[in-house]
Amino acid sequence: MRIVVVGAGGVGGYFGGRLAAAGADVTFVARGAHLAAMRRDGLRIESSQGDLTVAPVQAVGTVDDAGPADVVIVAVKLWDTAAVAPALRPLAEQGAGILSLQNGVQKDDELRRHVPAESVMGGVCFIAASIARPGVIVHHGAMQRVVFGEYGGARSARAEALLAACAAAGVEAEISSAIEREIWEKFVFLVGLSGTTAMAQTSIGPIREDPVLRATLHDAMGEVVAVGRASGVPLPPDFAHDRLVFCDTLPPTMSSSMAGDLERGTRLELPWLSGAVVDLGASLGVPTPVNASIVEALAPVVDGTRP
Repeated sequence: MRIVVVGAGGVGGYFGGRLAAAGADVTFVARGAHLAAMRRDGLRIESSQGDLTVAPVQAVGTVDDAGPADVVIVAVKLWDTAAVAPALRPLAEQGAGILSLQNGVQKDDELRRHVPAESVMGGVCFIAASIARPGVIVHHGAMQRVVFGEYGGARSARAEALLAACAAAGVEAEISSAIEREIWEKFVFLVGLSGTTAMAQTSIGPIREDPVLRATLHDAMGEVVAVGRASGVPLPPDFAHDRLVFCDTLPPTMSSSMAGDLERGTRLELPWLSGAVVDLGASLGVPTPVNASIVEALAPVVDGTRP
């Protein structure tokens, strides 16, 4: 199948690279030194699941140069979504499915403002990967999983085709008939992990061992559950406790991409994580004091500027 990957960073570069190496027709939309390195040397993936190099690699600088697609995988940072989405409309109108593997629960609403609603597929991924240097993606750990599906729950031909492509590439993948719930389930964990590791500037180990930080982690996730349930998403009332138990199984050194962005002094996805919880909570009448405190604590550095 023809796949266009918009954003060739850790997520897009890893999954797109695996798909390309397995024979899928993949075109990457990238920029800057990363694009130049990919064009010159190909795309390199270093992973415990097996290293590989895709060379030559189909890489372009804009969506307009990517050509037709059966599926477009959107993997840019959340603040770039509004800028990228209008360029996806021609591909969507030609029949491409638009699949965001980004974080957050508002990403698909933003896409629907620019492309036909029926073209948007729901998706979520579970991986720790990043650009180590231009043209090279490093996969941290062993987890590399994607879940996707149609809003409404039907199994579509495009989802089945992508599932087959993932299987051929050795990527753990699943079609979900309840993709909105899957997205929110990850969001609960992600908001808690990102907010606490960034605010405390430490990994999950010290957070779960400290009584105050552990309570902050639990309550931040609990607010997400409350907002999700008020939005009509069927999350279990005690899902925050379930995620806290899951946190106890993680390596103590595990952190979040947002904490990494903070450490590097780059822009944070905070407005689409804890910030989104606060905004949605306000619109639904759900109190979100813990996430509001996280937003307030990180506000001085949200744009990547250090006080």
